[in-house]
Amino acid sequence: MKRDHQLEIRSVLPDIFPENWAHSYGQDHYGIWQGIYVNSIDVRFRWIPPGEFMMGSLRDEPERNDDEGPLHRVAFRKGFWLADTACTQEVWQAVTGKNPSRFKEEGPEYPVENVSWNDANAFIDRLNSLVSGLGARLPSEAEWEYACRAGTDTPFWFGRELTPDKANYDGTRPYNKGPKGEYREKTVPVKFFEQNPWGLYQMHGNVWEWCQDRWHGNYNGAPDDGSAWEDGDTNSRVCRGGSWFYGGRGLRSAYRNYGHHGIGSDSYGLRLARGPQDRS
Repeated sequence: MKRDHQLEIRSVLPDIFPENWAHSYGQDHYGIWQGIYVNSIDVRFRWIPPGEFMMGSLRDEPERNDDEGPLHRVAFRKGFWLADTACTQEVWQAVTGKNPSRFKEEGPEYPVENVSWNDANAFIDRLNSLVSGLGARLPSEAEWEYACRAGTDTPFWFGRELTPDKANYDGTRPYNKGPKGEYREKTVPVKFFEQNPWGLYQMHGNVWEWCQDRWHGNYNGAPDDGSAWEDGDTNSRVCRGGSWFYGGRGLRSAYRNYGHHGIGSDSYGLRLARGPQDRS
């Protein structure tokens, strides 16, 4: 799967790589990346290739919710970039001069949390003003799930079973009657666990990651091109991935959650995305 991914990358990137916003770039066995420096802090984005996937969950997936359906095909005609980690406390501090996190004493490589959707977008606006041409944004919900799965169709990118040596969550509340395990009761550094096949760290657990979309209770009428679902008058926005205090079921690739756009908590963070805005 990794080799095929690299072949696809080379077929779609030659004329645009590296891009003018990038301060650094390279390639490894996960694929191609580009990076920026924020006060000498390295922030890397992974290339997420064009393609398609089935978004949501099958009716027989253990511990699924009805809001994960109907299962539907989403096709990305263009690729995009996604940060390889959740935004860290040190990056947030460098951009805003503040650190709202509950777990700030743990260290700069821990994810920023205690941020609302509004806070996340204000941070992104400030970052974009500091890095010419960056055009960072929050990912759409479809982009997030596509990147999380990285070509897989199991409940987690690493398979059907979840244990605390693979993700940070409340291990006393296991997934699908699995064995109970460690509950760390706090976040962990953003690179604590293994990367997925597209080079992304911790798409499962640690902190919920805000998405651009407004919340809808199912996928009826959802975009099929990977764009954010902005229709509706709800004040709630989607967040994905599970968190350090959530049970195992909430870490599944298909699991959906939401929060009020103006309210944060010590389990809400973000991951940066960029390009393309036009999917036609």
